Amino acid sequence: MKEIIRLDNITRDFHVGDETVHALREVSFTIYEGEFVTIMGTSGSGKSTLLNTLGCLDTPTRGEYYLDTVPVRTMGKNARATLRNRKIGFVFQSYNLLPKTTAIENVELPLMYNPSYSASERKKKAIESLMAVGLGDRLNHKSNQMSGGQMQRVAIARALVNDPAVILADEATGNLDTRTSYDILVLFQRLHAEGRTIIFVTHNPEIAEYSSRNILLKDGRIVHDKTNDTIKSAAEALAQLPKEND
Repeated sequence: MKEIIRLDNITRDFHVGDETVHALREVSFTIYEGEFVTIMGTSGSGKSTLLNTLGCLDTPTRGEYYLDTVPVRTMGKNARATLRNRKIGFVFQSYNLLPKTTAIENVELPLMYNPSYSASERKKKAIESLMAVGLGDRLNHKSNQMSGGQMQRVAIARALVNDPAVILADEATGNLDTRTSYDILVLFQRLHAEGRTIIFVTHNPEIAEYSSRNILLKDGRIVHDKTNDTIKSAAEALAQLPKEND
């Protein structure tokens, strides 16, 4: 199995006045290609710090982080930004789409920093990515012309466009109603079935039932890291929801 992410004794301390806050304490785990991992924990458990570490947005105080075998901690800011752009597809709770911009233009964005793509190749890749998330009929719609679920699909297409090593989702269903949340989970399960590596950070324990592995954080430490042998089907859950009134 190919190793995508490895954390070796990651510790992250923050200095607040005279106090030291230990946000992460000697966290170690490995994530392999094709896993769908939920990372859970209540507020203050360290999951935001862990997300920022995994996303190359923050560097550990001690320990080492390997992303697709590349050691990240000692990297300079620019090298880290390039690695982040090439290796990680981000999906955020609030979509983070550019307003007044079409779906295609939003999805093209990560490729703007990659000189190996021409403008026509960028557009072609963006359209392919939008088709893959079921938005072939919304290519030229702007953010304000789309529903929450459609905007999140644009965000997922943008995360996929660079063919990243890992998709990192932060509360990706947090702003969506129940039906749309399951709709997005169906998409994540499909991407997982296609071999994508997904890390889904959430405080919602239900989501862990749809992933292949669950890591639980408490006070900056891992308190449980288990494989899920009974993965539920989001498509089945969606089909069982009461139909909305027309």
